[in-house]
Amino acid sequence: MVYFPQMTSDLPASSHEFRRVLYTGLYSQVVLMSIPVGGDIGDEVHTVDQALTFTSGIGLATINGKDQVVKKGDLMVVPAGTQHQFVNTGKEPLVLYTIYSPAEHVQTTVHHTKEEGDGGGGRNKVRTTTGKPIIGNPTKIPQV
Repeated sequence: MVYFPQMTSDLPASSHEFRRVLYTGLYSQVVLMSIPVGGDIGDEVHTVDQALTFTSGIGLATINGKDQVVKKGDLMVVPAGTQHQFVNTGKEPLVLYTIYSPAEHVQTTVHHTKEEGDGGGGRNKVRTTTGKPIIGNPTKIPQV
């Protein structure tokens, strides 16, 4: 079991990391994101499903060309193959956690900035050092 207490309350954006993988399991992955004021995630399309829960801030989601305001407490599901973009339109970081199913990023991924993430570091399908997909090899589960 992996336990993340108070995930739906304000998550700390103090680390100022754009993206951090918190957990990678066999069929899913939990990722914390903090989009800075005026920032965005970039126009994306994934081959996996994604569910995003917003824990602070306010932003604009553009999903397949349709705009939707998102804010603390909102949940948005983006099915695989769907174009999406999230822009922080508020005065504080837009903080969210997202669940990918299956995993989207290498399990040790940390991107301090969007630019770092755009550079490709960790932004690939989950792979072992041999280049083969990880199957049934979750990260070390912390003891609580």
